[in-house]
Amino acid sequence: MLPTEYILVSLPQRIFDDDPLSSLAATIGRDNGEALPFAIPSFKIGTLDALVQHADDLTKLNAGCEAVVFKVSDSLKAILDGDEEKAAQQKMVNDKPTDHYVRSFQWNKVRYRADRPLGELIENLQKELQNIDNDVKAKFNQYNAVRTNLATLQRRQTGNLATKSLTPIVNPNLLVQDSEYLETHLIAVPTNARKDFLRSYETIAPMVVPRSSMQVAQDDEFTLFAVTTFKKTSAEFLQKCREQKWTPRQYKHVEGGKEEEQREIDRVAKEEKKVWGEALRLGRTGWSESVMIWMHTMALRVFVETVLRYGLPLEFVCALTKTTPKQAKKIKTNLDNAYSYLGGNAFGRDKRGRVTKDDASLTSEMAAAGLNVAEGSEYTPYVYYEFEFP
Repeated sequence: MLPTEYILVSLPQRIFDDDPLSSLAATIGRDNGEALPFAIPSFKIGTLDALVQHADDLTKLNAGCEAVVFKVSDSLKAILDGDEEKAAQQKMVNDKPTDHYVRSFQWNKVRYRADRPLGELIENLQKELQNIDNDVKAKFNQYNAVRTNLATLQRRQTGNLATKSLTPIVNPNLLVQDSEYLETHLIAVPTNARKDFLRSYETIAPMVVPRSSMQVAQDDEFTLFAVTTFKKTSAEFLQKCREQKWTPRQYKHVEGGKEEEQREIDRVAKEEKKVWGEALRLGRTGWSESVMIWMHTMALRVFVETVLRYGLPLEFVCALTKTTPKQAKKIKTNLDNAYSYLGGNAFGRDKRGRVTKDDASLTSEMAAAGLNVAEGSEYTPYVYYEFEFP
C-alpha cells in the first residue's frame, strides 16, 4: 500500500478568471490527486502583531500535534504486539476512517466557536492536546508496569533454577530450621560445574558441615543443592560461591506460599487484561482527539498565513489534496510554475523558464510580510502545507 500524503493550498481568489477550485485542480493535475474544497470559517482577524504571534504559536502547536499523533500511533502498535493491520483498525476519528474525516473536514463550531479570538482558540487547542498526551502516556505507562510485573512473576514460575521461584520446588524438611548455630543455603550450580562443586564446596570457606550437600532439583541448565554451614561463616561461604559462578538463592518457607504465589499471578494477569482494555480504548480515543485537534490547528494556520500573505479583503480558495510523496513533488512543481509570481521579487525564472529563488529578496519579502519561516522548512510564494499520518 502506497503511503498517503495530504497537501493544503490557499490562494487569493483575485488571481483567477474562472472558478478558483477548478483552476487550482487543473494546475495540480488530475493524475496527481483530487483537489477538494477545505472550508475555513471567517475568524476574528485582530492586529498584525497578534497575527504574527499567532503564526509562531501555531507552528509550535502543529509540531506538538504531529508528535502526539505519532506517539499515540506507536502506543497502539505496541499494545497490539506490533500488528500494523490491527493498529490501523483502531485509527478512527468519530467512528469513521481517518481519511474520511480529513477529506470531509468541517470546523467544529460548537466546540471551537469561530467568533472567539484566535488566541483563545489556540490556547484551548494547546490545553486539549496536552491533556490527551498526559492521559494516554499515563495509561500506557500503567499498562507497561503491570505487564512487566506479570512477566516477572511468570518468569519466576518458568525460568531455570537460578531465577525461578523455589516455593513449589523445595521441601522445607530438607532445611535446618530454628537452629542457633546452623543454617542451610540453596545454591544453583551450572550443570557443567556440578563435579567441581561436589569436590570443593566443603573447603571454599571455613565451618561448612562436611557431607551436608543434598541435591534438591535439577533442570537442563542448573542443579540446585542444599548446603549447611555455621551461621558465623555464612556470608563468606556465599561470597565464595558467587566467585565460583554458583548462584546463592534466597528462600524462606512460608506456609501456603505455593498457593499464594499462584493467586498473585492470577490477580496480576486479571489486572493486566483489564488495563490492556483501558489502554486500547484510551489509545483509540487519543488518536481520534489528537487528529481532530491537528486538523483544526491546520485550518487556523492556513487562515492566519493567508491573511499575512494576501491581506484584506480576505477572499481566498483553499483546497485539500490526497496524494503520495512522489506525486506531491509533481504537485509542488506545478504550483510553483503557476503561482511563483505571488512571491514578488523573491522568485524569478532562469533561462530555461524554471522557477528560481533570490534568497536576499526572499528574506526581505518575508520580513515585510511579517512571516517567520521555521528553520529547515521551505518558503513558498503561496500558502502550502504537507502532512501525513502514521
